[in-house]
Amino acid sequence: MEQETDRLIDELRQGKPAACERLLAEYGPAVLRMVQRIVTQCEDAEDVYQDVFVKALRSIGSYDSRKASLATWLNRIAYHESLNFVRGKKTVVVYMDDRDLDNDSLEIPDDASPNEQTIQQLEQALTMLPPHEQALVSMFYYDNMSLADIAYVTGSIPSTVGSQLSRIRKKLYRIIKTL
Repeated sequence: MEQETDRLIDELRQGKPAACERLLAEYGPAVLRMVQRIVTQCEDAEDVYQDVFVKALRSIGSYDSRKASLATWLNRIAYHESLNFVRGKKTVVVYMDDRDLDNDSLEIPDDASPNEQTIQQLEQALTMLPPHEQALVSMFYYDNMSLADIAYVTGSIPSTVGSQLSRIRKKLYRIIKTL
């Protein structure tokens, strides 16, 4: 698999069209999911998705496999392009702030059973988080990325990502309690 990726990168650096097609086929769906979690409007997400691959193809020469896998590198580009797009939009979005929530009862009870209502409440609560927090949750729980990979994507350090995820979990719990 590693040799396949190395060959793909070499072909991308040579500008081979077939390599671009393989890149999109292999990594496109995951990148689109990352973008759609942050950029919720379909047309906007598609534009950002295209921008991610344009930027990736332009900067493939600077890709260093010692720092991160190709998938993680592409996720880093997608994460930053998506956040830049959201920051550039002039729409007003209201997110739940820690100050809006009751700080009592921060621990999630062990007897909480996942059922359809809980899943719906969790999905609703996720939409109340700022885009960067939604992205962290998505990368960790949906994409099963390691803290080190998330740290690379976000430009942070693993311990900071772990702390952020802990705060986000508590925040989600408090949001669900208010729903």
